[in-house]
Amino acid sequence: MPPSASLTRRALGPLLAGASVLLSAMAAVAGPEVYTGTLSSLAADGYDVVAYHREGRATPGDPRFTHRWKNATWRFASADARDAFAADPARYAPAYGGHCSWAAAQGYRASGDPRHWRIVAGRLHFNYDARVHRTWLTDPAGFIAAADMKWPSVLAQ
Repeated sequence: MPPSASLTRRALGPLLAGASVLLSAMAAVAGPEVYTGTLSSLAADGYDVVAYHREGRATPGDPRFTHRWKNATWRFASADARDAFAADPARYAPAYGGHCSWAAAQGYRASGDPRHWRIVAGRLHFNYDARVHRTWLTDPAGFIAAADMKWPSVLAQ
């Protein structure tokens, strides 16, 4: 190996290590996967995400029935709903961590409002507000496809 190659490797080594640390730090600073609101760890604004699937309606959770998952506290209306979620959280948790499904399709994060929801193909989706929800309902399949494609990069932001 030429001496210049060895010198280049020695000079770049610390830079590459520093870049690795910086990327790790940036990943840690990226927004949370589950939307919890600004000074809260409560997912889905405290609504019972199992109830959407079982009862077809938004049901407030009870602080007595909680479960921690993905750095968030999830509330449920009953111990049975809590236990169902604990056994299979991916089945019940809202798409895109409860962030607005329409915003995810546009390539950014916005809060999801559990009062503006729809289950499509077994996945619970929240939207920012009633107006955004009406827009999202014009083409849920298209917006879901776009959000599914963009979500990994949105999550990394």
